[in-house]
Amino acid sequence: MAEKRDYYEVLELQKGASADEIKGAYRKAALKWHPDRWVNGTDAEKKTAEAKFKEASEAYSILSDPDKKAKYDQFGFAGVDGAAGPDFSQGFGNLEDILNNLFGGAFGGFGSAFGGFGGFGGFGGGRQGQRTARGRDIRTRVRVSLEEIIRGCEKEVTIERNRPCPDCGGKGTKNASDVRTCPSCNGTGQVQNVVNSLFGHTISYAACPQCSGAGKVVSNPCGKCRGTGLVRVRETVKVQIPAGVENGMQITARSEGHSAPHGGINGDLLIIVEEQPHNLFSRDGNNLFYTKVISITDAILGCELTIPCLDGQYKLRIEPGTQSGTVQRLRGRGLPSVNSYGSGRGDLYIKILVWIPRKLSRSEKESIEALKDSQSVRPDPNRDDRALFEKESKYF
Repeated sequence: MAEKRDYYEVLELQKGASADEIKGAYRKAALKWHPDRWVNGTDAEKKTAEAKFKEASEAYSILSDPDKKAKYDQFGFAGVDGAAGPDFSQGFGNLEDILNNLFGGAFGGFGSAFGGFGGFGGFGGGRQGQRTARGRDIRTRVRVSLEEIIRGCEKEVTIERNRPCPDCGGKGTKNASDVRTCPSCNGTGQVQNVVNSLFGHTISYAACPQCSGAGKVVSNPCGKCRGTGLVRVRETVKVQIPAGVENGMQITARSEGHSAPHGGINGDLLIIVEEQPHNLFSRDGNNLFYTKVISITDAILGCELTIPCLDGQYKLRIEPGTQSGTVQRLRGRGLPSVNSYGSGRGDLYIKILVWIPRKLSRSEKESIEALKDSQSVRPDPNRDDRALFEKESKYF
């Protein structure tokens, strides 16, 4: 499965974009990728358009909701995992209806106003105007214990990343006059390619070869950064790990990745969670599992056990006649959900195992042998737990 792209990147936005900017970016994506516009395309083009439209719609469903957007800005995909996305089971909807819903009917008659969807031209598809570069993301891993997961924690990670050159202030040269707009792309960082076909013309964009997509060229470059405006530094970053994270989950630290050249937007730091194995508990989702071994006398007579939990110790009553393999539950003593879409805090399940001794003293053997003929110690499905006998018999 392909890795998800950052929602802001999908809609070509910067973090902190306003509601109007988000709405406008989604409109642009819908105009470009809605399947209605690609009805005459090849199968590959239709498949690509469908995937792009779904991706943009999912990004818009999160960023247009203030609560989901706030969680995503803080925790990345971990903060919105489980949030319901757009439902495409009944199709993609009419493009005109989508635009009318976005702008209150301002796009009525869209099909006639723009000449329908028969061709691939008309709307372009690349960015216009000055292009803002974005730095690359950085991926790293952080190890956390269950004790840290139950409460959330702060971790320090040391990374190497590009940062603005201290000698030239990130400009690539010490003299501002030595930085000029790229003549090949006029500062957009992109060059346009037009391909004519039977269906009209297709416009595509690629990074400008002269400025490598920066939109600017530097003469008399800085000696320290060689005109890039960036130098490699080793730095330590503090990141917040939310409670309830799971192994393999990704957390996003916004703008903590590589800096972009010439004052562009920083990339993100993507932290992959590595959950450390625990010596007492195993985990399944938000639930924890613990095994407790008790003596045969405690199983027969009953007892009170002290059960360790991640947030303290709890008492558990073992009833007389408890069978080996019995599972008891402590509600709400598991792990919390990493976001509000989960089912709250999980439970702690305790599996009771009865230890049968292999070696006994002579007096102990005599005491046990005295019970051999007692009806109380002989299994009887008619007298004891019939469900237990039925359950055990299914194993064979």
